[in-house]
Amino acid sequence: MAQNVAGRPPVADLDQEQAAAEIADLSAQVADANTAYHGQDAPVIPDAEYDAAKARLAQLEDAFPALARPDSPTMQVGAAPSEGFGKIAHSQRMMSLGNAFSPEDVHDFLGRIRSFLGLGVDAPLQVTAEPKIDGLSLSLRYEKGRLVQAATRGDGAVGENVTANACTITDIPQKLTGDVPDILEVRGEVYMTHADFEKLNNTDGGRVFANPRNAAAGSLRQNDSAVTASRPLRFFAYSWGEVSQPLAPTQMQAVERLQALGFQTNPLTRLCDTADQLIDVWSSIEQQRATLGYDIDGVVYKVNDLAYQGRLGFRATTPRWAIAHKFPAETAWTRLDRIEIQVGRTGALSPVARLEPVTVGGVVVSNATLHNEDYIAGRDNSGAAIREGRDIREGDWVKIYRAGDVIPKIADVDLSRRQDNSAPFIFPTLCPECGSEAIREPGDSIRRCTGGMICPAQAVEKLKHFVSRAAFDVDGLGAKQIEMFFADPSLPIREPADIFTLAERDKGQLARLKNRDGFGERSVEKLFAAIDDKRDIPLPRLIFALGIRHVGEVAATTLARHFGTWDALIAAIDAAANEPAFKAVDDKARRMALPDSPNWAELTGIDGIGAVLVNSLVTTFSQPAERDGIDRLLVQLSPQEMQSAASVETEVSGKTLVFTGTLERMSRAEAKARAEAMGAKVAGSVSAKTDLLIAGPGAGSKATKAADLGVKVIDEDEWLRIAGAT
Repeated sequence: MAQNVAGRPPVADLDQEQAAAEIADLSAQVADANTAYHGQDAPVIPDAEYDAAKARLAQLEDAFPALARPDSPTMQVGAAPSEGFGKIAHSQRMMSLGNAFSPEDVHDFLGRIRSFLGLGVDAPLQVTAEPKIDGLSLSLRYEKGRLVQAATRGDGAVGENVTANACTITDIPQKLTGDVPDILEVRGEVYMTHADFEKLNNTDGGRVFANPRNAAAGSLRQNDSAVTASRPLRFFAYSWGEVSQPLAPTQMQAVERLQALGFQTNPLTRLCDTADQLIDVWSSIEQQRATLGYDIDGVVYKVNDLAYQGRLGFRATTPRWAIAHKFPAETAWTRLDRIEIQVGRTGALSPVARLEPVTVGGVVVSNATLHNEDYIAGRDNSGAAIREGRDIREGDWVKIYRAGDVIPKIADVDLSRRQDNSAPFIFPTLCPECGSEAIREPGDSIRRCTGGMICPAQAVEKLKHFVSRAAFDVDGLGAKQIEMFFADPSLPIREPADIFTLAERDKGQLARLKNRDGFGERSVEKLFAAIDDKRDIPLPRLIFALGIRHVGEVAATTLARHFGTWDALIAAIDAAANEPAFKAVDDKARRMALPDSPNWAELTGIDGIGAVLVNSLVTTFSQPAERDGIDRLLVQLSPQEMQSAASVETEVSGKTLVFTGTLERMSRAEAKARAEAMGAKVAGSVSAKTDLLIAGPGAGSKATKAADLGVKVIDEDEWLRIAGAT
């Protein structure tokens, strides 16, 4: 599958530096697509491109967990709710799905499930397969059988209140009869058939929607429910959120029960026993795709046994027990007009192809990513050819392919149409924004500007990241406003701390802001209130918002969970930075300095936190300019203490656990997930701060070290008792 993503080498062939460079390369291309698709109902690029990029990122982050980027799209669900609707917090998070693109991916999916659950290859494992509807996700809450609210997915945690509009959809019953749980959240997809879409485009006052998904989403998100009522919307139910009592013991039976309660469910849903059966169902549905009468973009597989689903649980944004097997990408040929270089917040120089607009699968494409200078030259960063003899030049005719919701990619070049006077593209060695030297370090496929905060592109992109949805998410202060404040010397925002002194610096003279685009007196007051509301910030969001290289949402949450408070985290970082072996080297070498000391082990011993991330973290906080800026920011904030993941106190709440040896009745992954759900911290190595070592057969040096340090050691049977899995 790796080669399907623009010829990238298999993940297993990458070293850590190469993986870090590729993660940065992929991650930098995604932010606008999420907002356009989920928040504005106006996708700028196709689903297949988005899916391929996220799948590749997921592979990289699974293989190199310490390299999760601050801007990683794999940790995002949907987009922030629109300000035009009231907000509803989902009682259970609405997740997105991981993706499969090939039969091998499907076999791997089942293999991971068997490994996690400790199931042998011959143990029964049933999985459902159902079409993946290309519409808008909706959650319906019923209490005592009556529909009381309807919410879009939003960002997964908070959605838009569209209750009045949902009540106009005939497929959605407003009252349920029969054996109905007192609380039942039904989840599904709002969509529009092809016939209804065509009719709407021909009769809706001349307005033309791009596709049925846009039409359905725009219709549901109308401020006037009468407009929604006039639109032919449909609804398929396929899952549930909060329920006061279980619907059934299996996925298939639960969906059948939803149908019995009056919901439309997809008749093509099938129950399968093997990966080959799943792939056969996928092939059958793909062949029917053109005749279904509504849009689908793949087939969703879900573990049938709900007890297994409960054990498998969730990653940050996706369930382990489900995956979407997507249909192949679409392609088109067009002319590459020019190549432009953009500078990101980490200083990465990212080339972008500006194309003659071309329609690819119903979406107009005018830009494509070119990744890096090696990709333009037709090789990977090891020098191996990915397009033999086909470098990419301005004026070339190129084959564009859709493999996800990020900027499309170039798959091939038509040399027969190349102009005689064309010349290879010369990648710049100076930053186009500030003129600083742009260097490419050994093992890195990315060339980076060395200007740091003197580079306006880096500074403004760091600020955009700081206010992004997964970071501080300040209402009314998005990318557009950041650019405006950054450029205006009268009331500038040049670093994060400036955001929180904006009201004080304005001194109540609202006219200074009212004269700016989009700001009136009311919106200025709302902005100041929204900024104040973010002073009390969750610790993981604060860590993520700083934009430290390699510290993504997963790593930020891991660090917050381990240390609990900002002060404890800073103390650990400072202790590591003050090690003589770290202080003795220059800045360039410091990134690879790993003193052998308890202070560094405190950081590198955290499960999921690797040496590259720790070096980046400590180096950032050791640079005077960076540290001063962070300290100025913290004066304005009150970071929240990280709460335990457990909803109730458990025997291991707040304790640090280490697993070693072979667990025979529970996989290591399941044991870690279970421990964290019970409020424990899981470390990768034993130290004086370890509270409990769970040792299976084959425990070696960790058990010896635990004995030396007096750490309590238990076997798997005792762990299963603690975990409630006996």
